[in-house]
Amino acid sequence: MKREAAMPTLYGIRNCDTVKKARAWLDGHGVAYRFHDLRADGLDAPTLDAWIAAVGHETLLNTRGTTWRQLPEAEREGVDGGKAAALMLAHPTLVKRPVLDHGGRITVSFKAEIYAGLFGD
Repeated sequence: MKREAAMPTLYGIRNCDTVKKARAWLDGHGVAYRFHDLRADGLDAPTLDAWIAAVGHETLLNTRGTTWRQLPEAEREGVDGGKAAALMLAHPTLVKRPVLDHGGRITVSFKAEIYAGLFGD
């Protein structure tokens, strides 16, 4: 059995394919984690600020999804850190998924090799 300092939290949306892949990997490797559904449970400013500090707003802001495309053009123009944070707080589905918080280390998106490195598999 692995020794874990704190239970990691996986942030995402239940029906997102990439989140499903991350959850399947974690489940398949016996990693206990907490799932936080951004759509159902929301997102708070301190959490988002910590993510932005760790990985940058450019990494976190999902500009390829439906939510982004549905925003008015004026909201999509001139996005800096402050505007990106405001948009993600107003529309948590703009966060690129999944976000994994593993002992304060923030990983965005899912790659099996990165998860393997984090969890020693």
